[in-house]
Amino acid sequence: MVVWQDRLDTTCLDTAPTFVHMKLSPRTAPTTNSDIAVPRVARRRVEAAPEARAAMSELAARLSPDSHEPIGGQIFRVLRQAIFAGRLTPGTPLSEKEVSEVFHVSRQPVREAFIKLAESGVLQVLPQRGTFVRRISPRRVREGRFIREAIETAVVRKAADSITDGQLRELAENLREQKLAARVNDTAAFLALDEAFHYSIARSIDCIAAWETIQDIKAQMDRVRYLSLPDVSPLDLLIRQHAKILAGLRAHDAAAAEEAMRAHLREILVSLGPIARRNPEWFEADEPERVTLST
Repeated sequence: MVVWQDRLDTTCLDTAPTFVHMKLSPRTAPTTNSDIAVPRVARRRVEAAPEARAAMSELAARLSPDSHEPIGGQIFRVLRQAIFAGRLTPGTPLSEKEVSEVFHVSRQPVREAFIKLAESGVLQVLPQRGTFVRRISPRRVREGRFIREAIETAVVRKAADSITDGQLRELAENLREQKLAARVNDTAAFLALDEAFHYSIARSIDCIAAWETIQDIKAQMDRVRYLSLPDVSPLDLLIRQHAKILAGLRAHDAAAAEEAMRAHLREILVSLGPIARRNPEWFEADEPERVTLST
């Protein structure tokens, strides 16, 4: 497990930064004060709660001044992962000043990270109130899944025609590691391996851009994935779905690989409702769909 993870850290840092230290909709909707629970009292800036500040202090230790990745990118990555993993919960206030102090950096890279986080839909800026971790939008989860399915089914079809024996062995090794992570109920390691599995398929057709394109799109999906494990979406079920994708690739059966990928990515539609009901404070009110994106 450790050897494989270390290889991820060194080989995928530039192309897939979301894999590193994983415990791991482009459209920005109009901001309304009803989107997030913020006390009506103070119009002044709100500081993060002590537990959130403690979480950020721990995250600050993950920054590497010697890394080739810019500091702003590192801050974006660690804050996003903290939001995904629930270390920074919906409604948590974040300020450029406070984050820059905790991370021991200037405010400019923090501002850059906040802009990217807002664009990916996980932070919300409320004028005269501050910046807060945004609730999960069920509609954006469905939109992200719809777009991700369109891209990843096309990728896996192409991969079925061109994948090499070496690339198949890499996926098989990843699947073996997933089983080990599931056996000890290490959901953080499992999610990192899940990310790597999908990334490796895109890399097998020399189209890393496909994977990079969906990173912001799937941000809301990733937050739901963290909440779904291990009970709502059992790890063994997800492993079986990955195994079907791999079987289609091994057989060079594009139709089978595509169908397996489609079924896998639609699993979130099954878990979304139960998770939202169990964690109502994490979710925005759902919006009706004029055109159903879940079929």
